[in-house]
Amino acid sequence: MGADTNLSLAYQAFVFLCLLLIAALAGTQFSRTKLRAERVLPRFGSVSLPLSYTIVLHNLTTKAQRGLSVTEELADPRPSLEQFISTPEPGEEQRNWYDRSNGYYRWNWLLRQNVRGRVQESPCPDLPPGGATEVRVDLIPARRGVLRFDCVAVACPDPFGLFRTFVRVPLPQSLLILPKRYFVPPLALPGQLKYQQGGVALAASVGESEEFVALRDYRPGDALRHIHWPSWAKTGKPIVKEFQDEFFTRHALILDTFLPVAASAVFEEAVSVAASLACTVQAQESLLDLMFVGPQAYCFTMGRGVGHLEQLLEILASVQPCRDREFNSLLQLVLQHAGELSGCLCVFVDWDKPRQEFIRHLREMGVPLMVLVVTTSNAPQLDPGPMKAEPERFRQLKLGQVAEELEKL
Repeated sequence: MGADTNLSLAYQAFVFLCLLLIAALAGTQFSRTKLRAERVLPRFGSVSLPLSYTIVLHNLTTKAQRGLSVTEELADPRPSLEQFISTPEPGEEQRNWYDRSNGYYRWNWLLRQNVRGRVQESPCPDLPPGGATEVRVDLIPARRGVLRFDCVAVACPDPFGLFRTFVRVPLPQSLLILPKRYFVPPLALPGQLKYQQGGVALAASVGESEEFVALRDYRPGDALRHIHWPSWAKTGKPIVKEFQDEFFTRHALILDTFLPVAASAVFEEAVSVAASLACTVQAQESLLDLMFVGPQAYCFTMGRGVGHLEQLLEILASVQPCRDREFNSLLQLVLQHAGELSGCLCVFVDWDKPRQEFIRHLREMGVPLMVLVVTTSNAPQLDPGPMKAEPERFRQLKLGQVAEELEKL
C-alpha cells in the first residue's frame, strides 16, 4: 500500500517507518558498548536440574547502559569429522539407502547429542558509567560431562528498540555436569563381613577395628595409644591392647560399558542408575568399588574415609562406552578383587550370553549378586537365566520406567 504514491497517508507512513528502520539498523552497527564480564560458577551441576549462577558485568564506558540482556554462547555443538564418521545413529541401518548415504539424519542426531545445556536470556539492571552489576543466569544441563562456555553475549538495543546488537565478551570456562540421579530406597545389600588386608590403613578405622580382643606384651613398633597403663603398673612391664582384624562389608558396583555405538539412551540411563546406587550405598556402613572398563580397566573405591561420593560421581560424569575391548576384560577385573567382596551390584546394558556367563561364573564362586538390566522401552520381558534361583535380585529397567522400578528395590 505504501508503494502507491496516490495513497498519500500510507505512502508517508511507509517512508517514515523505512527511515526509522534504517536509522535503528545503523545505530546497532555503530554501538560503542564496551563491557568486561566475570562468571561465578558452582562446582557441579546435574542433568535436568536447573542451575543458577552469577555473571558480573563491568561497564567500561562513560555512558550509562540500559535495556541490556545477557545470555551465554556455549561450545560449538557441531560434530567433528571423526565423530561423524565413527558414530552411527541408533537404528540407522533401518533407514533407506539415500538417507544413510547423505548423512543428514546422523548429523542432526549428533548435533542434538552435543548440546549439553540451554541458557535462558536474563535482563540486566542498568549499568552506571564505569560501574558494575550482577546478573543471575539460569542454565538447564541437558547431558552429563564437561559443559564448556565460550563467551558471554550481551544484547544491546538501539535507541528505538527495534534491533539489538550482541557484544561478545570472550570468557572460556567449563563446568562438570553430573549424571541424573533417581531415588533408591535403602538397599538390603547382599553379602557378609569380609577380611580386608591392611584394613586400618585402607579404611581409616572401619568395621570392628576398635573392638578389644586381648592384652599382650609390648613389641617394638606398637602404637603408644594402645598401651594399657593399668596392666603396665601391675606387671611392671609395658602391655598393649590387641584389636580384632579388619572385617567389614565391601561391595562392587559393576557398570557395563560395552556398547556397539558411542552414544545410547540405554547407556546414559545405566550411568544414572549406577550414580543412584552409589548415592544410596554411600550412606551405609560399607566400602564401594566402582568397576568398569574404558581405555583400560578401572576400580575406584569409595566410603569409610577412603574416597568420596563427589569423586565417584565425577568419574561417572565422564565415563564413555567401550567399543574396542572384549566383555571378558570386565570379568578379569572383578576376579582380581573377588576375594575381598561381600557382594556385587551389576548394572548391564544388555542380557546376552556373555553377560549371563559372567553372572554364572560369579555365582559359582559364591559371590552374592544383584543384577539390574537397562533396556529399551519396547524390549520383551527378560528371562533371569542364571538368576532364576533369586528372581527378587534380578530387575529389568525399561526406559521411561527406571525411576518407578528403582523405587521398588
